[in-house]
Amino acid sequence: MPVTETRRALAGVTALTLALCAIAFTEAAYAAKPVGSDKGATTEQSAGSNSNGIYAAARITYSGSVAPNGGSGNVTSADVNWTPPPCWYAPYLGAKDFKEKMSQDIESQMGAPGMGGHAGAALSELKRHYEDEYGWTDTPGYKDYNVDKDGEGMFWAAVENPDEPDVLKRSSCNDLPFWVDNGEAPPPQYEQAITPEILAALAYQHMQLPDTEVSLAPEQTTKVNLPTWAWLDKAVFDEVQATASLNVPGFNLQATTTARPVSLTLEPGTDDAVTYPASGECLINNDDSIGEPYARGKADRTPPCGIKYLRSSGDGTYNLQATITWDISWTGTGGAGGDLPDGTFGNGQAVTVQEIQSVNR
Repeated sequence: MPVTETRRALAGVTALTLALCAIAFTEAAYAAKPVGSDKGATTEQSAGSNSNGIYAAARITYSGSVAPNGGSGNVTSADVNWTPPPCWYAPYLGAKDFKEKMSQDIESQMGAPGMGGHAGAALSELKRHYEDEYGWTDTPGYKDYNVDKDGEGMFWAAVENPDEPDVLKRSSCNDLPFWVDNGEAPPPQYEQAITPEILAALAYQHMQLPDTEVSLAPEQTTKVNLPTWAWLDKAVFDEVQATASLNVPGFNLQATTTARPVSLTLEPGTDDAVTYPASGECLINNDDSIGEPYARGKADRTPPCGIKYLRSSGDGTYNLQATITWDISWTGTGGAGGDLPDGTFGNGQAVTVQEIQSVNR
């Protein structure tokens, strides 16, 4: 069978086989349970093994300030072009377990009605790829699924990020499962093989930042043309960390992302207002606070961080948005590390603005 025809037929058939692997792996990787809270729920996803001690699925463990139940956190990237990885390759099964699963999958598909012609031939080539070390025409294969190396490495398979909305991106890791020896790096052609940097991006995606409630003076109710002071005490927030780890025999990686608050941005909720400073962005002070608390004797001063409303809110309120920008960096296995895009998260606060009535006599 010509190589081009074989690969064309394999494009559809192997996708089904890969999907079976990826679905099993993904479900295991995100089967999380909440175990406590620390500035947001802490989610832990530990690895599981079968009775032979071979890891049936390498699970990513999330710990620290992360969203519960393996969900996405509340961080919004300040870089609109940055997104978490849509998919990756990671350790899947040991040789004996992989042989059992793949043999069953291939035999089941070959026995399906109408599985003939190019599709049937492609399945035969796929089977030969894992049974014959010479593989199909131009692709080296494995001798008997590498069972003679069981315990010395693992087959790696594609994992879809369940939080990626684009199905094409999510399924773009479509290479056949491949073998990696314990302690060795995946072959260089698998650029999406999991790394500390990918784990850092996943930790970022799952990070849960604390709520932001700004102290105001006057509190909740203010007056037209009266400067309202805004501040965050340094005790209100600290740096936040989230860690993603992957631990299987012969392959251990982890990465920790650290978010540090750097500024507070105020959006009054109406165009009839001015902010202090004019940009609305209040930078962090040397003592790690933001803004300055109001105190007696400051009534004639302009607040370093605050708002002045120019029109009454009437019978309603203005929705003041207070958003903190966080500087986010990461460190990982082997001394790896770097910067990730700044993250933002904020809350809305209802503010009542009243008109001061005066009577002239």
